[in-house]
Amino acid sequence: MRMRTKTILGGSAVALLALLAGVYLSFRSAEPEARLALAAASGTGPRAERPPATASVASPSALPGPGGEPPPSAPVLSGDPDKELEELATFMRDRFGAKLKEPYIQIKMLEDLMRFFQKRNPDRWQEELLAFLKKAFPEMYDELAATLRNRVDYEKWVRDNDSYLRGLNDKERRTAIWDARNRLFGKENAERIWASELKNQALADTLVALDGKQDANLKQKLSTYKQRLQEIHGEQAEVYLDRHRQETMNRFLDLSSVQKELTEMTPQERSQSLRTVRKELGLDEEALKRWDELDKTRDTRWDAGVKYMAEREALAQQLSGPELETKLQELRARYFGTEADVIGQEEASGFFRFERPRQWGRN
Repeated sequence: MRMRTKTILGGSAVALLALLAGVYLSFRSAEPEARLALAAASGTGPRAERPPATASVASPSALPGPGGEPPPSAPVLSGDPDKELEELATFMRDRFGAKLKEPYIQIKMLEDLMRFFQKRNPDRWQEELLAFLKKAFPEMYDELAATLRNRVDYEKWVRDNDSYLRGLNDKERRTAIWDARNRLFGKENAERIWASELKNQALADTLVALDGKQDANLKQKLSTYKQRLQEIHGEQAEVYLDRHRQETMNRFLDLSSVQKELTEMTPQERSQSLRTVRKELGLDEEALKRWDELDKTRDTRWDAGVKYMAEREALAQQLSGPELETKLQELRARYFGTEADVIGQEEASGFFRFERPRQWGRN
C-alpha cells in the first residue's frame, strides 16, 4: 500500500504543486457560475488601446482573502509523498477553514480539490476526495459531502441539458438554470453561491433600462447608474469600483444612447462629458489628465483616418495592382508614420480600422 501511494503521489506531485499555487494565487478568479453556467455567446467591440493607469494593481498573491485578511503563505512541500496530502489538508484548512460555513467558500474549495483529485485518479477521484474531506474536515464532512454531490449533480444537469438550454431565450435560460440551482442547493444557498452573478445581472438590467430611457440625458443616466451601483453592491460598492472601474466606465459608455448623445455634442462638450463620467466613477485628477491626453490622441488619429480613407478611395478608383499598393504605402506613411506597416498588414487581412464606428471614450 505504501508503494502504491508513493507511486500515485509521485506521479501527481506536479499537480499538487499546481493546485496549491492555483489556490494561493487565484482566489479572486471567476465565480463558480463562470465554470458551470451555460456559456452564452457575446459580441465584443473593437480592441481598444491600453487605457491610462487609474491605480496600481496588486499582484494576485497580495490580494486579501475571503474575509479581507491577507492569504496565508503558500506552503513549502516536504517532498515526502506520504506527507503531501497532510500538507494539502493543512493548507486548505488555513486558506478556507475560517469561512467554510459560507456556501460559496465551500464550492470554491471543492472545485479546487476536484481538479486535483480528478487529475490524480480519474476513475476514483470522488471516493478519494471524500476520504480527504473526512480526514481534513471531520466536523463538516456531512455538509461538504452533500455540497459536493450537489455540485456534481449540477454540472451533470448543465451538461445533459446543454441543447435544451441553448434553444431558450435569455430569460427562459436564466429561469431554467435558477430552477435547477434552487432545487439542488436550496434557494438561499444558491443565491449566496451565485451572488456575484445576481449582482452582474441586476447591473446589466439597469443598463438596458437606461439605454431605453428616451427622456433622460447623459448626466441623468450617469446619476441613476451610480445610484444603482450603490444599491446593488451596498457597503462593497467602493471595493467593487476599485476592482472594476474600467469595466464599469466602459459598460456605461458602450450604451448606444450615450454614444448617440456624445456624437451630437461639440468637441468641447464631448470632452467635458467624458471627463464627468470618469470623475463621477472615481478617477482622480492625475488619471483624468491622462485620459484627456488619450482622447486628444484618439481624435487626432481618427481625423487622420477619415482623410486617409477618402484619399485611399480616390486612389483605388484611379490605380490598381502594384502601382496602387506603392501609392498606398506612401499614403499610410504620410498619415500614420511608424504605424503605417501595421495598418497595411491589417488592410491586407481585410480589416480597415477607420471603417469601424467611432466609440467615444473607447477607441
